[in-house]
Amino acid sequence: MNVKSFIRRTSLVILAIVAFLTTISSITNVSFAEVEVWSKLKSPAVHMIKEAKASDSSLRHTVLQGKSLNHLKEKKRYISSEEIEGAESLADVINFEQYPSANVVATGYTAGIESTGKTPDHPEYGITYSGVKVKRDLYSTIAADLNVYPIGTILFIPDYGFGVVADKGSAINGNKIDLYYNTVEDVYSQWGKKKLDVYVIEKGNGKLSEKKLDELNENQALQVFRQEITDS
Repeated sequence: MNVKSFIRRTSLVILAIVAFLTTISSITNVSFAEVEVWSKLKSPAVHMIKEAKASDSSLRHTVLQGKSLNHLKEKKRYISSEEIEGAESLADVINFEQYPSANVVATGYTAGIESTGKTPDHPEYGITYSGVKVKRDLYSTIAADLNVYPIGTILFIPDYGFGVVADKGSAINGNKIDLYYNTVEDVYSQWGKKKLDVYVIEKGNGKLSEKKLDELNENQALQVFRQEITDS
């Protein structure tokens, strides 16, 4: 390679570098001196920027995760035993205001002849329209207009507790519901007839089984409230 050829190539390389730096400077508004400083410091600087971006990404993920958890927490339906310590009623541990409500007229009924026309020796005595047996429990069987509340619908009735729609009645239509009690005396002494707001916890699918009802009533965290109901 002769001297002229070497000088020509070197000049072309230098011109290319100058053109590249000029382009970068015009685009980024950074001077040549700043480019030189950046070049000398780029390793630790780039590392710091990467760390900052990673930290920001982690923070965003944590915030979004927190928002997600808060959302789930508001929607949760299951509570732990620790949450009911010192609670005097279900309303103390469950925010029923989160559920849709409806104003109804609630009466009480029994499995007896006074309510169903059936005597204890009747083969279907105590059997609801859904096929499950009547029950006064943590989740009690109730009757409703099935066009409004299908079988399996779970309501929370203040001063009564959870009611699962398992039955219907000729006089139970529209905004009326019938709450099951073991005896006529219980109906009169504990309920009678009330107009009140109830909360729709879950809309039924038209089916209810003894297994499903048992599972609801065996909720371990709520057994203290179950005891109060079954003892009354």
